[in-house]
Amino acid sequence: MAAIPPGIRLLVSFNRDQWYRALTFILTFLLYTSFHLSRKPISIVKSELHKNCSSISELATIASSSSGSQQPSLPSLSPLHTDMDCSWKPFDKRNYKQLLGAMDYSFLCAYAVGMYLSGIIGERLPIRLYLTFGMLTSGLFTCLFGLGYVYNIHSLGFYVFVQVANGLVQTTGWPSVVTCIGNWFGKGRRGLIMGLWNSHTSVGNILGSLIAGYWVSSNWGMSFIVPGLIIAFMGIVCFLFLIEHPNDLKSIYAQKLSPTTSQGPTKNCNGVNGHTEVYLQYKDNKAQSYDTELLLPRDNVCVPVQPVVVVKRESEPSAISFMGALRIPGVIEFSLCLLFAKLVSYTFLFWLPLYITKAAHLDAKKAGDLSTLFDVGGIVGGILAGVISDKLGKRATTCAVMLLLAAPTLYGFSMISEFGLGPTIGMLLVCGGLVNGPYSLITTAVSADLGTHKSLKGNARALSTVTAIIDGTGSVGAALGPLLAGLLSAGGWDQVFYMLMTADFLALLLLLRLVTKELASSKSHPISTVELKEH
Repeated sequence: MAAIPPGIRLLVSFNRDQWYRALTFILTFLLYTSFHLSRKPISIVKSELHKNCSSISELATIASSSSGSQQPSLPSLSPLHTDMDCSWKPFDKRNYKQLLGAMDYSFLCAYAVGMYLSGIIGERLPIRLYLTFGMLTSGLFTCLFGLGYVYNIHSLGFYVFVQVANGLVQTTGWPSVVTCIGNWFGKGRRGLIMGLWNSHTSVGNILGSLIAGYWVSSNWGMSFIVPGLIIAFMGIVCFLFLIEHPNDLKSIYAQKLSPTTSQGPTKNCNGVNGHTEVYLQYKDNKAQSYDTELLLPRDNVCVPVQPVVVVKRESEPSAISFMGALRIPGVIEFSLCLLFAKLVSYTFLFWLPLYITKAAHLDAKKAGDLSTLFDVGGIVGGILAGVISDKLGKRATTCAVMLLLAAPTLYGFSMISEFGLGPTIGMLLVCGGLVNGPYSLITTAVSADLGTHKSLKGNARALSTVTAIIDGTGSVGAALGPLLAGLLSAGGWDQVFYMLMTADFLALLLLLRLVTKELASSKSHPISTVELKEH
């Protein structure tokens, strides 16, 4: 007999539950990757909506200055002509920055407001259907933005409406996928699992940049249409394959193990009080053992079958209210902490390439490529934060230490980035890890922990609402950070970094009560392995 290949031996070593966990992990990873993939094109297409017309403007200036000389003027290079030909209306005006910013903030503000409602709605609907609806409608609105190019639409109101609508429907994503991943993975290694899983943010950003960049110069409408089709397709995949909770599989296997499939044919007989019930009729066509004959009746005797019916008990917990979720210990502190942590992270997301261009004197493409190192550091930081918090059993303490180290690191980055490419690369990786580490841990493992807190007495339906409250509050900071950076950068980049360091210290202060509580509890009784694995 030939030896079993090692790959097959590895495959059969996993049981059914482990395969379903792997399916849920990979599927939710791909689903939220498509969310971020569809958000990225707007940042790539901005340069095409308003092109750099500096060279044409310089020629127009030269032509106008030479109008009094003997050289003939160039009327084709007038300022009006350059305004109309260089960019896509209505982003061809001098206030194009405000117009492009309006689209960013319309999406972010709608996302922040909608997130508070999304979790509450999601708890009262099947998550698979809720997430499928959100992905299909998000694909629709993403494609609509691209169709503005196809149908030559130049209305600012159209693009703002599409951004607002897309921001609202995209709020279905995060609470849903975090709820699913939290249902399938217990607390034992939740930090590590979710640290790896949360890298979908960076993967989606990279894929979105590549897809949008492929068409941005030739047909920027396709930069939106293709990501829109991708997220809509993933919505269909979600409808076909997503399993919200391990308990959802019990009905499938209960049907396979139904007693009616093996004990014999059924017939209808008159039951108690005249009700028609289903009975099993045993036929004496085989020789039964003595013990079996004592238990089973003879022919033409009906025995009632007791069907297994899943009913909602009166004691089954209902969906938690918004105020009930706020009363869970730690929700308010972590929500406000995430507001400032996400403020710092999204400020880097929107302003880092421009800062590198000014500080390191690089062109736009090199600055954009270099800024991806911040995301690479964020992936490593998120995984490290999860591993450390799993090992120590202290989520708040892990976040607080990283926030404490992040503030002086930000100041160091503002100083070292002016001294060449090498120091800039190193500081980008370190800053990315320390800034995105707490952000990743709070939005994933901490949200799942609080959504299954012991004060809920097993009510896992609170997970979606808790996740939405925490991430919704963080999204407020995501909208404020780039806005404040734009206002402060006019007075110098130092003011922007002072704002970022202040936000980090405020995030740290909000966690001090939880850190003190964690340290005090560890002194009184160390956290056991059983407590860590409790779901």
